[in-house]
Amino acid sequence: MQLYTFTEIEQTQQDIPYLLEVMEWVKSFLAKHHRNLGRPGPVCPFVPQALKSNSIQMAVIRGNNLHFHELEEIVRRYGDIFIKSGTEYKELDIYRAFLLIFPDVHINENFQLIDSIQQKLKPLFVESGLMLGEFHRNNQSSGLHNPNFRPLRSPIPLLAIRFMVESDLPFLQNPDDDPYLRIKYLEAYLKRFAHTSTDQTKLEAAYQALALAKEQIQAPQLVDLSSTVQLGC
Repeated sequence: MQLYTFTEIEQTQQDIPYLLEVMEWVKSFLAKHHRNLGRPGPVCPFVPQALKSNSIQMAVIRGNNLHFHELEEIVRRYGDIFIKSGTEYKELDIYRAFLLIFPDVHINENFQLIDSIQQKLKPLFVESGLMLGEFHRNNQSSGLHNPNFRPLRSPIPLLAIRFMVESDLPFLQNPDDDPYLRIKYLEAYLKRFAHTSTDQTKLEAAYQALALAKEQIQAPQLVDLSSTVQLGC
């Protein structure tokens, strides 16, 4: 049973157009194949089953009068809710997702806000076994199989929360990320999949990426030590 105040009804009326637009985008883009994708299947392989199991939930977040740290806290709380609201069928959890829609960012075209929230909270989410993805119409992230494809572009800015899956490894070993950050991501990945993975190739790649990140941290330290010795210090 659900009761609504007049204010809640008015707010819902304002939110409905954004919810409908994102829902249609999920169905017509993420759940479908795209000719520029570079591989068979839908843009997001998990979305068709997520739609069948009714596992995608959305929220509209009004951010005009909120500071960055307030928006950050809202997203963090949704992450906590996501973890606590799992189904009794754990094998279906990989199809669950929260889509947090930011229409005010869309109106103001302040897409950097979405990127900043995602960058700030991604380490926390990854450590919890979650992925936090940013979508907006100016997103420049390339597809894994076609560098000219932009799979993370959406009609309205949003952040997507879901559980980490084995195929997320490429998003956790980006060479442009700080090596300390990569170590944190890869250790979280291995903690989640080292004893359950059926894909030995991905596990070996994760261990190799972790070793490389650690080597990159040690290399400057060795250079500094060598310089100190040469100076006779």
